Amino acid sequence: MAPSMRQVQTISVILALLFSLAARAQDKQTAKGKKDTTPQVDHQHDFDWEVGDWKVHLRRLLHPLTGSKAWVEFEGTAHVRKVWNGRANLLELELTGPAGHIEGLSLRLYNPQSERWGVYFATSDDGTLGTPMVGHFENGRGEFSDRELFHGKMVDLHFVFSDVTKKSFHGEQSFSADGGKSWETNWIEDFTRTER
Repeated sequence: MAPSMRQVQTISVILALLFSLAARAQDKQTAKGKKDTTPQVDHQHDFDWEVGDWKVHLRRLLHPLTGSKAWVEFEGTAHVRKVWNGRANLLELELTGPAGHIEGLSLRLYNPQSERWGVYFATSDDGTLGTPMVGHFENGRGEFSDRELFHGKMVDLHFVFSDVTKKSFHGEQSFSADGGKSWETNWIEDFTRTER
């Protein structure tokens, strides 16, 4: 006796379902055998290149976010040392210029969960660590940002490390008082490696 049309359709559906399940099982098995070839970047070493001694030239905007165009220049030195086998580092900065003397300290701490760095800055004038800028390096360029209180007003802050080589690098800090629509650069630094 020949199967009815309904029986043929049911058998077809069952066969299609079996083929589908077999194909999925094969795909899973193939995926297990494949290794992820995407290169993993270890951001823990983002600042390794900076360890050592530097000569520093700084241009600083005297009165950020006031419309002022008065810049002052400083010359000095910096020393960077590795802490916790590279999961932190400490920069000590000393600069002098016509506008005075700056003693600064930058503590950088790596967070392995977020794979980001927190960059804290303090000067000897007030002796307190500010809000950390958070970020990391990609293709030799480091971008760090935060939102903090500046002269009683919340501002966005952005810092970029660029032109990084073994012997030099450039850094710029900018503020935005309008939620990132416009930015004003207020700190421009150039570091050149020296031998101790």
